[in-house]
Amino acid sequence: MSTLTKLALGMMGQLRPKPTLGEAEQAIALPPPHKAGGMPLMEALALRRSSREFAPDALPARTLSDLLWAAFGVNREEGGRTAPSALNAQEVDVYVAMPSGAYLYDPREHSLQLAAGADVRRVTGYQDFVDEAPLDLVYVADHARMRLVPAGERDRYAYCAAGAISQNVYLYCASAGLAAVIRAWIDREAIARALGLSHDQQVLLSQTVGRPAKG
Repeated sequence: MSTLTKLALGMMGQLRPKPTLGEAEQAIALPPPHKAGGMPLMEALALRRSSREFAPDALPARTLSDLLWAAFGVNREEGGRTAPSALNAQEVDVYVAMPSGAYLYDPREHSLQLAAGADVRRVTGYQDFVDEAPLDLVYVADHARMRLVPAGERDRYAYCAAGAISQNVYLYCASAGLAAVIRAWIDREAIARALGLSHDQQVLLSQTVGRPAKG
């Protein structure tokens, strides 16, 4: 779907997901993530960049597992995470949009739980490449977890946390030879409808991930 078509549908409140390819699974258990190895940090930083051309090939389960753990997984026995959050609120949820459905990443169980039995990829951004890239991540803040943060500061805190998560994704992708791009030009209301979010939940950013386009 073209960008202009998406803009027009968004203005009318008619930007909608597509049906899934096959029946969406209610839950997906991810394999244990690799927590060792990978590219040295300084080399990954040298390769970190935004890409907007993706191959449509699905990512293997092992790659998806490592990616999500790097993004915002649990890295300490007491429940600490790979990215910071103010007052340890851990207010950002990571939603995973794939052709088979949209899933909420459960970092404690390291699994995916079905959030929407539809292909919501094209709803996650106005750019045309989001329709065919294999994976779009959506970062959503749950304000119910931020009761100790002054109401006027919650947006700022949440965006800072989402920025840290997105950089984790960038660095993992640089290390793993994947392409990624963070996106703020999104229809937040359409995404919230597609994912069935509550009024306490705020769509922050989206990030597309996949293999680089061939050639």
